[in-house]
Amino acid sequence: MAEDVLLRVACPADAPALLEIYAPYVRDTAISFEYDVPETAAFAARIAHTLQRYPYLAAERDGELLGYAYTGAFHPRAAYDRAAETSIYLRGDCRGCGLGRRLYTALEALSRAQNVQNLYACIAWPEADDPHLTRASAAFHAHLGYTLVGKFCRCGYKFGTWYSMVWMEKLLGAHEAEPAPFVPFPQLSAQTLLQAGVRPAPDGRKNF
Repeated sequence: MAEDVLLRVACPADAPALLEIYAPYVRDTAISFEYDVPETAAFAARIAHTLQRYPYLAAERDGELLGYAYTGAFHPRAAYDRAAETSIYLRGDCRGCGLGRRLYTALEALSRAQNVQNLYACIAWPEADDPHLTRASAAFHAHLGYTLVGKFCRCGYKFGTWYSMVWMEKLLGAHEAEPAPFVPFPQLSAQTLLQAGVRPAPDGRKNF
């Protein structure tokens, strides 16, 4: 299925469709530690804020959005500029089809173009699989080359259960003695996007 899907830059106008994908993660799972589904305007603002510095990608087939992934600041202080945090959400019927790999592969290519050296995933972790949370996300990241680097025990409480959180890491760069500066996403060329297998947003812009 992943082969017939277009990857493109998301835009704030995608918020209603992307929120439909995200909302079940909030309402029905502990994958997201949010309790309440965001309002559409607030979700659109999140997209716009991310795109000021980082890629926010949507997977689309025949005009229908199937999932999305993005990176964000690992930490706001300048020394962390070459590290970024990843997030990915797929529609429930689109898991296990290679779509997640495609989104992450594109994110990695764009992150390298931004001179990001380290990618991190913050993942909710159950002591044992339950109806609200399994260890599938950690397994997905491990399959893509992420390694476990830390665990915060029972730091999140949702659905009457204490959940832990783990950090997983993937190294992209060589960590040179004099690394190139971080390149904000809006400064990447259209050619860089195409090389990563990503098309611009619907109005032709690559960022907002």
